[in-house]
Amino acid sequence: MADAVEITPEAERALVQRAQSGDEDAFGTLMRNHYEPVFRLVNSMLRDEHGARDVCQEIWLTVWKNIGSFRGDAKFSTWLHPIATRRAIDQLRARKRWFSRFIPFASDTGDEGGTADRVAAAPEAADTSDPRQDLERRESSARFERAIAALPPKHRAVLALREIQNLSYDEIAANLGIARGTVMSRLFHARRQLAQKLGDQPCE
Repeated sequence: MADAVEITPEAERALVQRAQSGDEDAFGTLMRNHYEPVFRLVNSMLRDEHGARDVCQEIWLTVWKNIGSFRGDAKFSTWLHPIATRRAIDQLRARKRWFSRFIPFASDTGDEGGTADRVAAAPEAADTSDPRQDLERRESSARFERAIAALPPKHRAVLALREIQNLSYDEIAANLGIARGTVMSRLFHARRQLAQKLGDQPCE
């Protein structure tokens, strides 16, 4: 993928109009300028670079097929990112697994705050060759991955957008096409269920 070039909003609108008329070169310029942000969004949800690249190809095919529906009453990225988010969620549902590393999660206060709310962390690699500690660490990591995998995809998606992408509740709502209150509810339940699963406590 060639490097992005900085373009003005006016120039981008012109590129969109040309792409809507079937100009592949104009579409290619749009793609170059938005590819990396889209890739970072998808990869933050999948935690799999190769898989994220494949999903990005599907996203851009979808964008090319549907660019005629973009009305231009918002930024191109505002229209593009929900498409990417939905495609990543579809991929999560299909592959039935989630992160290979820890997502920090907050307590069940439901606050929008950051690190002060986080109540657990995944086991980090220790500088030790103790076989017993290595085994415990692997077992703990596997337990965490099973807990994440057991969450519904819609809850995992909200966790990724909040904890990895650091999006606000309003931004998550826009990406997923749901109400802000629904975002708050899903995030609360995802964090609660994750904490309960890691604590061997049955979810209500």
